[in-house]
Amino acid sequence: MPDIAKLLWPKTVAVVGASSDTKGLRGRILEVMLSHPYAGTIYPVSRSATEVQGRKAYCSVAELPGPADLAVLIIPAEFVVEELERCGRAGVKAAVILSSGFAEEPGEAGTRMQEALRATAARYDMAVCGPNSEGFANIAAALCPTFSPAMDVSAGPLLPKRPLGGQVSVISQSGGLGFAFFDRARGRNLAFRHIVTTGNEAVLETSDFLDAMLDEGKTDVYLLLLEDVKTPAKFRRAADKALKAGKPLIVAKIGQTEPGRRAVASHTAALAGSHAAYRAIFQHHGVIEGRDFDEMIDLAVGFLACGKKLPAGKRMGVCTSSGGAGVWMADACVRAGLEVPMLDDATRKAIDVHLPSYGTSQNPVDSTAQGVHKLGYAEFARLVGQSPLVDGVMVVVTARRSAFLENDLPKLQALGRDSKKPVFMWTYTLPSDRSVEILNEAGYPLFTGALGCARTMRAMADYRALRERLLRPAEMHSIPAPDRAAARAMLAAAAPVLCEWHARPVLAAYGIGGNTAGQLVHSAAEAEATARAMARPAALKVQSADIPHKTEAGAVALNISGDGARAAYERVLAAAKRHAPHARIDGVLVQPMAPPGREVILGVNRDPNWGPLLMVGLGGVLVEALGDVALAPVPLDHAGARALLGRLKGAAVLGAFRGAPPADTDALVELMVQLSLFAADYADEIAEIDLNPVIVHAKGQGVSLVDALIVKQQPRPAQHRAAE
Repeated sequence: MPDIAKLLWPKTVAVVGASSDTKGLRGRILEVMLSHPYAGTIYPVSRSATEVQGRKAYCSVAELPGPADLAVLIIPAEFVVEELERCGRAGVKAAVILSSGFAEEPGEAGTRMQEALRATAARYDMAVCGPNSEGFANIAAALCPTFSPAMDVSAGPLLPKRPLGGQVSVISQSGGLGFAFFDRARGRNLAFRHIVTTGNEAVLETSDFLDAMLDEGKTDVYLLLLEDVKTPAKFRRAADKALKAGKPLIVAKIGQTEPGRRAVASHTAALAGSHAAYRAIFQHHGVIEGRDFDEMIDLAVGFLACGKKLPAGKRMGVCTSSGGAGVWMADACVRAGLEVPMLDDATRKAIDVHLPSYGTSQNPVDSTAQGVHKLGYAEFARLVGQSPLVDGVMVVVTARRSAFLENDLPKLQALGRDSKKPVFMWTYTLPSDRSVEILNEAGYPLFTGALGCARTMRAMADYRALRERLLRPAEMHSIPAPDRAAARAMLAAAAPVLCEWHARPVLAAYGIGGNTAGQLVHSAAEAEATARAMARPAALKVQSADIPHKTEAGAVALNISGDGARAAYERVLAAAKRHAPHARIDGVLVQPMAPPGREVILGVNRDPNWGPLLMVGLGGVLVEALGDVALAPVPLDHAGARALLGRLKGAAVLGAFRGAPPADTDALVELMVQLSLFAADYADEIAEIDLNPVIVHAKGQGVSLVDALIVKQQPRPAQHRAAE
């Protein structure tokens, strides 16, 4: 692995292609670098000038007084590979390539140059960022090799006078957006450490920089902007590392729509992939997904201000001097998935003595302007925070004038120091700069949007709960040992598509589908005899790998008695032949009807980037209409499967519902764990699994697997394997 420290913390930097023309990018980069107090040495390298911006220039990196740690390349794309080779021979161990014109360009020429660049970097073990990058900024070292206007001295200082606690780093595949995070957060007094824009990621990926920064240990919160993930396993390892360290990853994944995916591909030659799969990975590894700049900066502000003081739950206390603003905040909390419970009697009694007759202590606590001027924001927040029924406090303030907050500063500081629960401030008027400074000095995040404030608190509660679940020792659950040898043999011998009759024995080797599989018949007389022998209503289903969706084909008959089995057999067979005249039909499966219950779909889909993902959804055959599904990478343990169920919007229907007893979620969780283990064991052999529907019976009565389908992974064409 190349030494990323040589890239981020160089002592000497060569700017290859430097110019004195500060109106162009080649001159702008050197101008920006020289405008900040970087303590290292900067060498301009130019073939046409002996002096650049008042500094001696060198005609080649080979002519420098000594090997540079870092080379910044801003030269035409066609010369980059040759120049990188020259850097390697001169002992340069890191490079940032700002030049564009590589794999993001149409045609094969740019892709070939990028592959040659990658090979050169590997040959010299060089840490290379880019190409098509906008450079980076190491704020701690005051090193800014970039042409971004956000890093101009005129745009403001690199660090705020009174930073909110902790440091944030940005890693972005988009250059402009990476520095925009820094620029837009200036007014929030965030202290940034690194801003790295990775471009096409020909050599170093987002995950590499993240891993290096985690090892450095100085960044508290990360803002990531992704267009794709080049090496999924590397990203997952880094995300786990961040979660264990308690360093939140706040990520925006762009390219979620078809127009967005087209733009991503043309911008950095990235394949955006399925966003549902990305979301599954993010949720599994505790990555917090952000929707826009404002939300991501809100999240960073919240985590930095609160540090390890994260809410233990989702119950919020709201205190305000404006009744309407308090109601607005309470509504925002509920929309964000938080709770605003009535306060307990003891807490209300302690608050009531400070309220005028027109105030209220129920929650939101309307202290009124009179109450706040008498007692201050901090004291009301302290009283609300003492309630055992709340996990965090939202204080609604007006921060337009700073005088009142200035007077309240000692109490605010004491509250921030002593409170074991997070306290957020939302201002319903625009804040003055001094108000922001006062609250930041006291250690509070200040929000200008009620919903952003509430969403941040919800994200912090979720993050704490996930860390606690993942870091606690795994619960021990015994499941029957699967017969892997039998399953592998059956899979190897099977056709590319396994309809239910062929899928069930394979799944049974993993303890999946214990209810009766029924009997495959080949005549109407057999169907009648089998149905009569069951002595209860039966289902008749055509079995054919060529008809994976039998219901749509009309090739299913339900609730059939022995008397009706003969006609039902003829009916479903005729429907199958009409639907697919050339289908190869194995027979008709006669199966006892399962008892009623809640219908669920379980499935596995092999994502091209992330591998097999387990899917659970409500509605069974109606899942496409309802769209209520959740995904997770395999394998899952019991706690992970239960958490996945909890992500369903309609998860409550699995509990006691409209007089019905709760469903047997324990049995469903067991099935999910077994299916996830099966999918993980045969990740390279299986493309899809569809168990739909699975009927979840009342608690203690198990589940019934009603239908099953397995689709094997097909071998890639020989030319694709050769290309790899």
